[in-house]
Amino acid sequence: MSSARLPISKLKGIFLFSILILLVLAMIFFLPRDPENGRTDPAKPYLGVSFCGNTTAEAKMLIDKTKDYTNLFVLQSGPLSKNETGINLICDYAVDSGLDFIVFLGWFDFEHPWQIPWLDFAKNRWGDRFLGLYLYDEPGGIQLDYNWTRLFQRIRGFYPSFYESIAPYVGGDVNETVVRDYEEAKRGYLDYIVNQIQVGELINRSITAFTSDYALYWFDYLAGYDTVFVELGWNHSTPKHIGLCRGAATAQQKDWGTIIVWNALDPENDKKGAYKTGEEMLQDLLVAYETGAKYMIIFNYPTDPPGNPYGILTEEHFTALQQFWSYIQQNPEENGKTEAQAALVLPKNYGWGMRHPDDRIWGYWGPDEISPQIWELSLKLLDRYGLALDIVYDDPNFPIEDIYQDIYYWNYTG
Repeated sequence: MSSARLPISKLKGIFLFSILILLVLAMIFFLPRDPENGRTDPAKPYLGVSFCGNTTAEAKMLIDKTKDYTNLFVLQSGPLSKNETGINLICDYAVDSGLDFIVFLGWFDFEHPWQIPWLDFAKNRWGDRFLGLYLYDEPGGIQLDYNWTRLFQRIRGFYPSFYESIAPYVGGDVNETVVRDYEEAKRGYLDYIVNQIQVGELINRSITAFTSDYALYWFDYLAGYDTVFVELGWNHSTPKHIGLCRGAATAQQKDWGTIIVWNALDPENDKKGAYKTGEEMLQDLLVAYETGAKYMIIFNYPTDPPGNPYGILTEEHFTALQQFWSYIQQNPEENGKTEAQAALVLPKNYGWGMRHPDDRIWGYWGPDEISPQIWELSLKLLDRYGLALDIVYDDPNFPIEDIYQDIYYWNYTG
């Protein structure tokens, strides 16, 4: 049997056609997708709103309102965190609307045994549209601001022998004469997150663990969180807290983000205080984008008394979100343009809040003899570097010499 040969011209045509097919396939599978229904290239940052309302109908309204200029929905509702059916309905609706999502469960509640098995269900049902679990909230801030004195006084009255055993480590009734053991305080904090909050349930399933905080970010990451949202608000220094969170994430090779909250606390009536204006929100988003945040979230909460179906967010806030969404589509090169040039290195296990000169250390003790020196140095470096300063800890497990151009240890006097 004789074999026929194709003409050279036809061979060239087949070759070129094959190359064209390969190029088309590459474009389909590897190139970023155009924005659609709030969906962007996964390599870009996430922008979204949190929902803290009470019903699935309210959650769907917020999704409909924001889906065209966000790519993330955070289901942060306390009541719905106990409602498996409601969670599933909202997550389905978010995905159908083109959004990725994060779910808040508070902590694993033994009265709701479906929660841990739900993690496997979520991975199987929604795949990579389920970004992870928001587990617990503000662990570092709670550690610092909890009324330990009252707790220890109660322990002393009811369990005096136990009190005597823990007083040297945790400050007892905050008597400044007791031994300060920062290493022991750190171990207790990490143990609480790992064993009580059970972040290990997420680690074992390779599910991203999220939380938000306003202090002790370094130790949140040490305890197993993959991503911490630094809270922008409370009249805290934005450059300082971004430096603390971004520095912890950078040194420990994890992700970080921001969540925009109230301007300040109102101690007179125990309310959260004034919420940010649309312009203030926009400025916070621009700073987060410039400094390289992977996640940028707007915290939302029902009004009291009820009235606005979208919670505390008003049209000026939605307008700011739309403006920012347009900005990041048009200016991808601005994301992360302000990188950290310098690092301030704090002593190992020095769990000081650094919000003000009299802030507490691990919540148990007031500032110690080196706190004023660290405070003054931090102000000088922030004045010099601004958003280009990270604040990290002296820990041989996380070397930083190859990360930062300038490194200042806490006892620097130059």
